[in-house]
Formats: sequence, C-alpha cells, structure tokens
Amino acid sequence: MRFLGNIEAKTDVKGRVFLPSVFRKVLQASGEETLVLRKDIYQKCLVLYPESVWNEKVDMLKAQLKPWKPSHQQMLRQFISEAEAISLDGNGRFLISKRLQKAAEIDQDVQFIGMDNTIEIWSPQHLKQILKSDEDFGKEFEDIMNTDDAVC
Repeated sequence: MRFLGNIEAKTDVKGRVFLPSVFRKVLQASGEETLVLRKDIYQKCLVLYPESVWNEKVDMLKAQLKPWKPSHQQMLRQFISEAEAISLDGNGRFLISKRLQKAAEIDQDVQFIGMDNTIEIWSPQHLKQILKSDEDFGKEFEDIMNTDDAVC
C-alpha cells in the first residue's frame, strides 16, 4: 500500500474533512477500513495510519522498549494515548478532533501528503515552511543518491 500526492482540502466548521478519493481507493484496494490519527512526533502535522500500518508501528516500538522500565512504559503510553481511531462516514469524511487540530495548528485549509504507507495532514503554512526550494531539494537529493551507500 503506497500513498502519493499532495492534495488541498478544507475542513468544515465541525472539523470534518473529505479524505481525497485517490487515498480512499488505495485503502479500499488494500481492504483497510479502520484508520488511526495522531500528531507526528517531529513535525507540526497529523499522520493518518491505516490500521495495519499503525499496528506494525506499535509492534516496532514495543520491540525496542523494556516493559518493566518506567520511562519505556511512559513512552508507549504517550505514543498510544495520543492516537485516535478514525472511521470514514458514508461520504468519505472524517472528523479531526479539536485537540489534534490545535496540536497541528490546523484551521480550515489542509493539505494531504501521501507519505508511502501513511498520509500526512498539514496546515499549508507549516508545510510551506518545511519544504525545500526545488534547487535545494535537487542538490540534497543528488548528494544522497551519489553516496557510496546509495542503492541503485
């Protein structure tokens, strides 16, 4: 399952937004019905996980943690408790809670970004701040791909 693209959308006054049809088609083809939404760990955006991907991420995290170490227990608690189960209504909409809208500083305008097996939801102004110029992106891409470690 791979999501790609950059799609602009708007939330309604209640915080509902249409999941772009291109992403809904990928979910349907993969048989995914349940989604999980949480704020990204590093950026001011939200990440929408298909349930199977979320479960893989949680399992990966748990494999790195020691269950009887309090700081590890807290890490798992915080990661999981900040997530919300999401389901699409009959029109393909879902609700972004006020808590998550505030955490990602999302108002009415949003941008959906396909990020491999997840979908990011950004406020356009935050996305604009983190994206590189075409020239900088090209140079950095070239540098990464021309290292000895790069896979061809």
